[in-house]
Order: sequence, then C-alpha cells, then structure tokens
Amino acid sequence: MAVKNRAQEDIINQIPVKEAIEKERMYFAQHPVYSTMPDGYIGCDVLVQKLTRILFTHIKHNMPTMINECKDKMRENEQDLAELGPAMPTDQASKMQLIWQMVLEFLKTYEN
Repeated sequence: MAVKNRAQEDIINQIPVKEAIEKERMYFAQHPVYSTMPDGYIGCDVLVQKLTRILFTHIKHNMPTMINECKDKMRENEQDLAELGPAMPTDQASKMQLIWQMVLEFLKTYEN
C-alpha cells in the first residue's frame, strides 16, 4: 500500500481532508514510479477499504465467541440474582407487607 499523509504544514494551515486526498491523488498520478502501480495499491481510500474489510472479517469471525461469552456471563449473573432471593418491593404497600411478614416470622421463632 502506498499512502501519502498530510504534511504538518497542511495540518497547521487547516487544509481540509478532501483537499489533502485530492493532493495525494495528484501526487501519485504525477509520480514516475507510483503512477505505474495498479489502482488497488495506492491511496488512503483504498487503504480504508482494505482495513474495513479486514475489520469486518475479524468481527464476523469472533462475534459468535463474544455472543457465547455474553450469554454465559448473563446466566452466571441470573444465578447469582436467584441466590439472593426475591427483589425488595418498591411500592409502600408491598414494603409494609414484607415488614409484617418478617415480624410474624420473628414472633413465631421467639414463641418456639
């Protein structure tokens, strides 16, 4: 891959990326060696396309493993939550009911 990056001067002068890409295209078109190279090996846009393809292939290859790991972790978390028992009530009436149940259980234990 042949890529011509922007010069520091271009960055300082805030030359837009589109203009820098056009400069790169002109540079390779006018260069004695690079102008003879096939199009598929020259320019930032070609590099971006190739790297994007590689990234998508990598994601596609590793996604099933990542999904399975997430599912396993979710199962573990659900088991941990189940071991903790039912969730605490959120509304006032349910909270009062829970307190009364706890008091009644305490009284039964105390009586025994």
